[in-house]
Amino acid sequence: MAIEINDRNLKIWSTIGPRATFGTSALEFVKEYKDLMIITCDVSTSAGLDRFRKTYSENYLDLGIAEQNMIGVAAGLASEGYNVVTTTFAPFQVARCCEHIKVNAGYMKQKISMVGIASGLILGNLGYTHCCIEDIGILRSIPNIQIISPADCLETIKAFEACLKSDTSSYIRLTGGSNNPIVYQKDYNFRIGKSVKIIDGSDISIFCNGAMVSECIKASKILGDKKIKASVINMHTVKPIDEEAIFNELKKSKLIVSVEEHNIIGGLGSAISECIVKFKNSTPMLKIGIDDYYSKGGSYNYLKDLYGLTAEKIVDSIENKINE
Repeated sequence: MAIEINDRNLKIWSTIGPRATFGTSALEFVKEYKDLMIITCDVSTSAGLDRFRKTYSENYLDLGIAEQNMIGVAAGLASEGYNVVTTTFAPFQVARCCEHIKVNAGYMKQKISMVGIASGLILGNLGYTHCCIEDIGILRSIPNIQIISPADCLETIKAFEACLKSDTSSYIRLTGGSNNPIVYQKDYNFRIGKSVKIIDGSDISIFCNGAMVSECIKASKILGDKKIKASVINMHTVKPIDEEAIFNELKKSKLIVSVEEHNIIGGLGSAISECIVKFKNSTPMLKIGIDDYYSKGGSYNYLKDLYGLTAEKIVDSIENKINE
């Protein structure tokens, strides 16, 4: 990867958050991927792409608030050999464009890398027109779409490049905001479809992705103080899911836990449970996430606490399950 990974950059990326990190990394990737074309819908500032828009105007299109049209234009450019990236806020990138994604990326197999900015609960003060807890569930049902939810800003960059190199359409789901917790302190091997074990434990296994990875690392440490050894596996790719990693944890764990900033229906937990049922005498599973309802709006921290997505609430849910 051409982008240098050092303490200074990690701190900068963490401070500006995944959205701006995505946008600034595009300034470097366009030097290597000359065929890169980024298409947005009036979100150059929100996606950290203002400098890219001004510096590489021939590699950038802003279609205004016309998200469905964005996918059609992207498919046309992809058919002419461009390495196309589309981006807007997650509910508009996915839900508003669902049929167009299905037909152009899924069915016609035009390769598009889609980036859903500010997914999950980070825009909670704007309510559920802007929060997005359905995007993984929508896209998992469409063939030929890879789905990635990076754990931190470094993984956002690595996922971005992996999608540029891939021959298959992808969706990168960006969660969390500025002052984003750093999960990876140094470079590591990132592969689409291959999870990363961050903590190894012998009692339970916690699968998580996105901004929930840092919360689960904290939860594992709290559980450790209670003599419960919890593995933490960053399942950054929801599709294709890493079945081998799930199987390995099933063989040794008393409880499988999924934690996600998404509806518990259709997301990471559903993908894992679909794997678990393939094995005889499978381990019990606990799904932690948005429990299939829309709350009132509120701050990010308020909504994470409400849905039980803080480290302390995750620990409480796991202990309650163990003590059943």
